[in-house]
Amino acid sequence: MHERMKYTEIAPDGYRAMAGLENYVRSSGLELSLLELVKLRASQINGCAYCIDMHTKDARARGETEQRLYALSAWHETPFFTDRERAALAWTEAVTLVGDTHVPDETYELARKLFSEKELVDLTFAIVAINAWNRLAISFRTVPGTYQPAHHHKKEPSRAKVV
Repeated sequence: MHERMKYTEIAPDGYRAMAGLENYVRSSGLELSLLELVKLRASQINGCAYCIDMHTKDARARGETEQRLYALSAWHETPFFTDRERAALAWTEAVTLVGDTHVPDETYELARKLFSEKELVDLTFAIVAINAWNRLAISFRTVPGTYQPAHHHKKEPSRAKVV
């Protein structure tokens, strides 16, 4: 596989604009572990090898388990994800496949039960961003395997609720 062009160098202002959305999403307050799952799931749906490679590495660097990464494409069939993660993954699939799903009311209602209005908008921005990154990487054949996570990635503290 050969990269068609380095879109980041050819249109640096466009790349900076995309990076600005990505920075907003990262600072939105949504759990970074949840964002990695969302980015990885959308990238699986879109078949973006570069982004699958990147977000698998980033998720591992943040402490994600191999079991959950392996099961992500079949998350519906596993007990490994929280209700909030499941709602985010359902929302991710519906928004990513918007032309097919038109984002059903039941998916929206599920997401609204577990996310505030602001969180749901921010989650949607995250999904919009990863879908755009997928389209750039696929269109210009960004070569997978070259990405390395930044050393500043830290494991996120557990957000599991004690009942």
